[in-house]
Parts: sequence; structure tokens; C-alpha cells
Amino acid sequence: MSHTTVTTLPEEVAAGLQSGVLAPYLGPGLLGLCATPAPPADPLSLVGVLTARSSVPGKIRNRLTAAAQYIENFKHRKTLVAAMTAAYAQPAEPSALHRWIAGLPAPLIVDVWYDDTLRTALAGRDDWAEVQGLSQSEHFGTWTGWYAADGSAIPDPPDAATVLYKPWGGHAPAANFLVSDTDFVEVLTEIDIQTPIPEPVQQRRASLGFVFLGCRFNDQLTRAFARQIMKRSAGPHFAVLAEEPSRMEARFFEEQGITRIALPLAEVAAQLVDGAAVPA
Repeated sequence: MSHTTVTTLPEEVAAGLQSGVLAPYLGPGLLGLCATPAPPADPLSLVGVLTARSSVPGKIRNRLTAAAQYIENFKHRKTLVAAMTAAYAQPAEPSALHRWIAGLPAPLIVDVWYDDTLRTALAGRDDWAEVQGLSQSEHFGTWTGWYAADGSAIPDPPDAATVLYKPWGGHAPAANFLVSDTDFVEVLTEIDIQTPIPEPVQQRRASLGFVFLGCRFNDQLTRAFARQIMKRSAGPHFAVLAEEPSRMEARFFEEQGITRIALPLAEVAAQLVDGAAVPA
């Protein structure tokens, strides 16, 4: 199965991001651009931090959701949340790309990792709001929580210029984390009918395409969330991935009509920030 690959940054990507018709979709790989020491930037690093605090059976030591589930079951949910909170307590200094993204007129930014880096970069603005996925074990029956730019909880979605959507939760402002098997099973049971995806996200994506930055899709979980968040969006879609995609990633790109930009993320970041994108 083939997918479209380009080896230069298409002009329409920079133009689309700058005009607000393409939405940034951020993964943990973006932390690799930060100059200061960053919190765990991939599932393997994170599970290492969690299992250093709480021992788990060897066979699940490198499996993040399974290890998190074991800690939740045998040490209590509060122990898991405390470990996640500690893992992301040390903020990374936002990279130039984080700051560039924070300055875009983006109706929607999706950030599928737990760090606060983009929230920090957005701190100079007050016209944005954040919506995070909530664990059903802590907030049964409530799928998402809304927060104003100052971090205060708000009961209803505001009419914000930019909505930052963190479907897996985040460290700030309220230590919401989807990380255990149960957390994800609850959401995935409903996500096909879009119940866990906030209505404003569904409305805004209808006129947008997505640009995947710092994301890998060699895991069923990341593909499932991206597929459902992209559903009924306008497109086009692009993914920055210098590495040769896995078989499942290639299939996902083909299935979703995602054009792969075969360049290092740092190179793409430099071109976007410096305004040096060139026609494909």
C-alpha cells in the first residue's frame, strides 16, 4: 500500500497554518526541539519513570498503559496520578516552533501528550481556552473538562479564538491523565460515535486539515485517536516524518490521505519559524 511522500516542505503547509485553515496536531516528539531538559517525551521514557517509582511485573515493564493499569489496580489511582504529576512537573522551555504555533490564528490545536509546553507558549494570549480528556475512573460520565487561559475551570465551552484540545489530558492545570488501559478502553468504546470528542472540536475541524508534528502512528492507540479526531474534517492532511514509516503507519497514511513530509522535524521547524518554506 502506497502513500504520497514529498521531500520538501510544501508551500501550502506554511500558508495553511498561517491562515488558520490547517490545524497543528502535536505529538510528544515536539519535546525533542526544546533546549532545556524535557519531561518524558515518549511512552517508553514515561513508563520508565513510572516503574522507577512503583514496581510492576517484568512482562509489562515497557508497556505504558499496562504498567499504569497495574499501578492503578495495586497501588491506587492516586498513586498513578501522583507519579504522572511528578513526571511532568518540570516544564520544558518552549521551542521556537512551540512559540510560533502559539502565535498562529489557529481555530484548533490538538496536543496528544501530557506536557505543559504549548500552554506555556500560549501564556501571552488571553483569547484561547483548553479542553482536556478526563479519566472515567475519576470523572465518571464526564468526558472532558474546559479551562480558561488562566487555568481556571469553566463549565461551558467559551467562544475562544483558539481551542487547545488535549484528548489524553495534561499536567496543568488539573492533573488530568488518560494513561491506563481502563482510561483508554472507556474512551475507545465511545469514540466511534464521537461522544468523547468535544462539540466545538467537531465543529471547528469541519473546515480544517491537520499537520502532524512530532507524531508517530506505529501504535494502535495513536492511530485510533487521530482517525476519530480527523473524522469529517476538510483536509488536506500532512505528517512530518523523516524516518521510514512502519507498515501500519504507511497503511494509516494511505487510508487517511495523509501526505508524508520526509524531513526531520527540526528542519521543518526552522523553515516554518524562519518563513523559508518553498514550493514542492
